[in-house]
Amino acid sequence: MDNSEVKSSSKSLVPDSTFFCLDEERNIFVGAVSIRHYLNDSLLLSGGHIGDGVRPSERRKGIATQMIKLALDEYKKLGIEKVLMTCNKENIGSAKSIKNNGGILENEIDIDGAIHQRYWISIKNK
Repeated sequence: MDNSEVKSSSKSLVPDSTFFCLDEERNIFVGAVSIRHYLNDSLLLSGGHIGDGVRPSERRKGIATQMIKLALDEYKKLGIEKVLMTCNKENIGSAKSIKNNGGILENEIDIDGAIHQRYWISIKNK
């Protein structure tokens, strides 16, 4: 995975590192994961520490689960022990990828009529 970093913050943004996932055998971009270095109030509610996306043609192949695993390795390097991930309740694939990495559902919240699930992942034993 290649990396792009944002080191400064603003009122709505926090420093992050973005990693791009490439399938080197086929020479195609398959996804990206963003690692937010800390949470502001908005991200604590919805968004969390990690944001990820997988190319539609590459979904359901375990790529998101692997990208989250690699992101958790980066958090371990940063000394962060607990990571928040959120997803829309209807996004079963995202919830599965989060759970596959040890995500524990804390709660569900309504944001503008959409139910968002908030999961915490402990890094200590990873």
